Amino acid sequence: MIKLTFRIFASLFLFAAIVACDQGEQAYQPEFTEQSSSSANIYLFGIHPLHNPQRLHKLYGPIMGYLEQNIDGAKFKVEASRNYNEFDKKLYAGKFDFALPNPFQTLNSLQHGYRVFGKMGDDENFRGIFLTRKDSAIELPTDLKGKKVSYPAKTALAATMMPQYYLQTHGVDITQDIENLYVGSQESSIMNAYLGNVSAAATWPIPWLAFQQEHADKAALLELKWQTEPLINNGLVARDDMPDELVQRVATLLSTLHESPEGQIMLAKLPISRFELADDDTFNVIQDFLNKFHQTIPNQPE
Repeated sequence: MIKLTFRIFASLFLFAAIVACDQGEQAYQPEFTEQSSSSANIYLFGIHPLHNPQRLHKLYGPIMGYLEQNIDGAKFKVEASRNYNEFDKKLYAGKFDFALPNPFQTLNSLQHGYRVFGKMGDDENFRGIFLTRKDSAIELPTDLKGKKVSYPAKTALAATMMPQYYLQTHGVDITQDIENLYVGSQESSIMNAYLGNVSAAATWPIPWLAFQQEHADKAALLELKWQTEPLINNGLVARDDMPDELVQRVATLLSTLHESPEGQIMLAKLPISRFELADDDTFNVIQDFLNKFHQTIPNQPE
């Protein structure tokens, strides 16, 4: 299952790399703003910290350009955040006009003036993974007792909450048996394993594949040890005051992006196969997971 899952992602990365060599890539610079710009028909599209801000702009900037080309008079800007805490603050304060939060943040955003209009596809690939150094003696989850494990942030669903649930249900009391380090980003979590600062790093497939592509020498010293069961992928939300016609147009453009060669190139770089239509009820499964999570591991983020 692990090999099959990553073969799919690796194929998408290879396709994107080939196209990039042929066409070149436009550089996108990070922008950090303090307020929404929708009054000037400039819409802030917040992307949660899947990658560092520079990489987020590089990957999602072309998609913003695609929306602009197909929606008269509208401008879309990627709004990157330095870490999960910063993204959470912006999202829950309503700073974004549109956003791509993780599923946990998506569910919470419904209580802060947002509505769901879509999601990333490929749910089977939304899962947590554990990385260890190849020269470590870690073989079973219980081998982590008395050791350190790194995660991006407490509110990272695939890269923190799902791995912690996995450990808790595989013989490790995460509140007593291990030291949990929340290091701010996906790449930082991976680097902590590479540097030997922790015995295992939790992340999810997309950042790990990006790390393999960008830091092949370091990645060669790591291995994927375990993976969780999958859950629903990241959501697409719009603030409640966004015009229905605009939200529907964005939803249609994103959910049909895979139907054109141009769109397939953009998606392959993320890498996903498509975006899909969704609504608030689509994310009820996240509440089901959270109920299990909190019953199993008390005193964790709500």
